[in-house]
Amino acid sequence: MGDTADRSTRTSEQEPSGPVSEDERRGRRWERRRRASRSARRVLARSGLQRTIRQRLALLDAADEVYDLDESVDMYGDGVVAALEAKVAGLLGKEAAAFFPTGTMAQQVALRCWAGRTGNPVVALHAEAHPEVHERGAFSQVSGLRPVRLTDEPRQPTAEEVRDCEEPFGALMLELPLVGPGHLLPSWEELTDLVEAARERDAVVHFDGARLWESTVHFDRPLDEIAGLADSVYVSFYKSLDGFGGAALAGPSTLVEEAKAWRHRYGGTVFQQFPTALSALLGLERELPRLPSYVRHARVVAAALAEGLAAAGLPWSRVHPEVPHTNEFQVWLPYDADTVAEAAIRTAEESGTLLFARAWNAPVPGLAVTEVDVRAPGLEWSAEDVRTAVADFVVRLREEAGRAGGRTGP
Repeated sequence: MGDTADRSTRTSEQEPSGPVSEDERRGRRWERRRRASRSARRVLARSGLQRTIRQRLALLDAADEVYDLDESVDMYGDGVVAALEAKVAGLLGKEAAAFFPTGTMAQQVALRCWAGRTGNPVVALHAEAHPEVHERGAFSQVSGLRPVRLTDEPRQPTAEEVRDCEEPFGALMLELPLVGPGHLLPSWEELTDLVEAARERDAVVHFDGARLWESTVHFDRPLDEIAGLADSVYVSFYKSLDGFGGAALAGPSTLVEEAKAWRHRYGGTVFQQFPTALSALLGLERELPRLPSYVRHARVVAAALAEGLAAAGLPWSRVHPEVPHTNEFQVWLPYDADTVAEAAIRTAEESGTLLFARAWNAPVPGLAVTEVDVRAPGLEWSAEDVRTAVADFVVRLREEAGRAGGRTGP
């Protein structure tokens, strides 16, 4: 659908005159994907990362709906920050909550405090848990904690693995959902068994609930009942709720008071945080009630994606999990990741429809995987819309694979 000028511009971006490094090539592709996301007429989700500063600041135009803007600004955690903490504690059914600038800090502080209470710095967790994959060894390097991996299988740990762990641990940390293998949640029965197994080991239970907000449909339970299984819970304000950033740690009031002391020591007691706190309150007001509809529609989108990929005649494809546990899930294709990424961006540039907005990764050569996120814009897509978009994408995928000489499909 793009004209000749569009194709010429795209070609010059794809094929710079001189050699470029791998990082530069990826950077250019990331920028093209971001521009395509901003200009696309149809998307399944729009995240804060894909918007301009002006667009993000516009979020605060409605801030007076959630807090009295004639109140004094916050200073070192009072005012609007304290109001946000009270709101989160109530939603999660906990005695208290503490605001943190990052989840990395919140979880280190939580587990450090629990280690002092249990006398055991060992944290049992999944090999794909966020601290193990994305935090540069922060548990051991910064907080004196020692992670022990329960499993590296692409699923949640089992109660048997908790019971059979070879050494004592002070805390069991469960990431809900477990993002790396596909935003996976256990069943409610499996979750209660996991918690019971930890109790049998005299361990506390901490939920890495960065995206816990999205879990209520799968568990068919309210947030406070889910959070009530754990001794402490961390939640994020930007991953699901579209806030500017920030996190909260919720749990017993004595733990939270100690956590605030450690927050200060870690440099997390920031002078003023009202923009982030207001964006979090807006997220709780606006996005939190919508999340169940996103999860339910993600199941419609996932089924239509699978149908569309099968109808396109690809040799193999996978939507995982087949029935999404949250509003995010994975798509796997038997092509080189660069080839698929280029096809996805071209589709958006030329058709105005962005089906795959996130990066494609290569777990092994010849396979590509991405995450699909369904939010408010995605509610406008019917199953037929998804199947049509898949067919359009596959046309370009085959073109790109042919150019690259690495075509796997027919």
